[in-house]
Amino acid sequence: MKLLWRIAREARKYRLLLLLGGLAALFLTFVNLIAPRLLARMVGIVQRGSSNIRTGGMQSEDLREILCLALVLLALYLLRVLFRFMSSYLPHKAAWNLVKDLRMKVYNHIQSFSLSFFHKRQTGDLMSRVVNDTATFEQLYAHVIPETLTNAVTLTGVMIILFSINPRLAFMTCIPIPLILISAWILIKKVRPMFRRMQKFQGELNSQLQDNISGIREIQAFGQQIRESGRVEEKAGEFTKAILSALKINAIFHPSVEFLTALGTVIVVGFGGFLAYHARLDAEEVVAFLLYLSLFYAPITGFAQLLENAQLSLAGAERVLEIFDSASEVCDKPGASELKPVQGHIRFENVSFRYIDESPVIEDISFEVMPGQTIALVGPTGVGKTTIIQLAARFYDPKAGRITIDGNDLRDVTQNSLRNQMSLVLQDTFLFNGTIAENIAYARPSASMNEIEEAAKTAGVYEDIMDMPAKFDTETGERGIRLSGGQKQRISIARAVLRDSPVLILDEATASVDMQTEAQIQAAIRKLQGNRTIIAIAHRLSTIRSADMILVLKEGKIIQRGNHETLIEEAGIYRELYIAGQI
Repeated sequence: MKLLWRIAREARKYRLLLLLGGLAALFLTFVNLIAPRLLARMVGIVQRGSSNIRTGGMQSEDLREILCLALVLLALYLLRVLFRFMSSYLPHKAAWNLVKDLRMKVYNHIQSFSLSFFHKRQTGDLMSRVVNDTATFEQLYAHVIPETLTNAVTLTGVMIILFSINPRLAFMTCIPIPLILISAWILIKKVRPMFRRMQKFQGELNSQLQDNISGIREIQAFGQQIRESGRVEEKAGEFTKAILSALKINAIFHPSVEFLTALGTVIVVGFGGFLAYHARLDAEEVVAFLLYLSLFYAPITGFAQLLENAQLSLAGAERVLEIFDSASEVCDKPGASELKPVQGHIRFENVSFRYIDESPVIEDISFEVMPGQTIALVGPTGVGKTTIIQLAARFYDPKAGRITIDGNDLRDVTQNSLRNQMSLVLQDTFLFNGTIAENIAYARPSASMNEIEEAAKTAGVYEDIMDMPAKFDTETGERGIRLSGGQKQRISIARAVLRDSPVLILDEATASVDMQTEAQIQAAIRKLQGNRTIIAIAHRLSTIRSADMILVLKEGKIIQRGNHETLIEEAGIYRELYIAGQI
């Protein structure tokens, strides 16, 4: 019930559409309940006329009554068309709009999570929750809830009518109901966990497909097509096995319900025939009972299908609500302030950080970057350089110590206002599927074409772009697949330049470019130095030499600090790297 209540709260926005659809379904039910009674009445009039054939047959009053009943039936059938349209379309309209809202809500919630959340989740599974699991709400609101209401009203109305016609025969009609309810309870207990497993395996299948399609070049380069095909087949097999297990239970349940309803029909027909034989039922009552009998068992049979759909919807709802119940490790605290434009004064004060259940990545790190200074982070792979810049951008929060910008603790300001003060160029360059101009302007969509071109010139990619047939309208492809590594990296630098923020973070910004392009980028970076704070991770001497301060890291600790000239004069890792030509 708690789960159902939480789901119901999501649909409050569309309660008017759902209410109108529900009322239309009720009116449709009333029409369906009245029509057989009128038909039975007409049969009774015809029967009386036939029995009075020797005295002249049906009277004019009987004909007028039949005509009136026919007109009423015609009106009811026309209303049935209207009510059926409303009861079908309005809940669907509400349900699909609700699905759209939920998809956006789930996506926005996922988008707010810190990076640590995505370390533990597969992309395909998250996509499945956004697309597939939210779609099950359509079944719930467009089918399960309105049809359950309609079936309940229909069943109640028919039972009242049947008991008014003949209580004993109506009681015989109800004999299969307890058996059907027991079967339904067994279905609920068995099927819902199966549907939950089915949706879990569907997410894993999506994840495997997403990984393989993203890594198709590596798969082909290393000749692993057969191996990866086997992995996809394994995931597809798990999904198929799970759904067939659920369908097997349903395949047993539905025929069982049909048998029990058929058994009820046999009981009614047999006992009704007995009563008719002893003249305890007349023809009008027999016809009415038989007409209402189909209406009586149709909702019961329908409940079986609705139970299946409900379990599928609730299994999907559990996976959606699991996302809503997940909390981000990095979030704006209550009352967090908007960070005003900063000068770029950054301080790390005794900062330590570790990923979950792992040894410390950085430990007791302290340093200060004054506005306009450039600081370079140097050291072997895995010593915490990338972690430091991710902490500076507050993708993670330190486990100990604090980080400030212009004296503001990063945890006291909103994440958006902090990152609006920063431009990042990461080693793993990501370009969106769009034009080059759109990718450069991503951080500032309002930028003019002249500003985009100037940023491209600063990043040393302008000439490359102008050599392309579509120039700035060239499509980059998914993840920039149509461009070279150097072009992608320079476009990401142009994107950071265009943002024109007071803090610039560079993670191996020149790692994928040739010597000539590196010289252009270094010239661009030198133009930016002095009027903004720059934190750079670099291995190339050309990047490091001009830094105001170099921090040398080993095993998560700063073991040397100073400028290039100072560090090559003292014994230590920096001098060793310099002599070995590794920087």
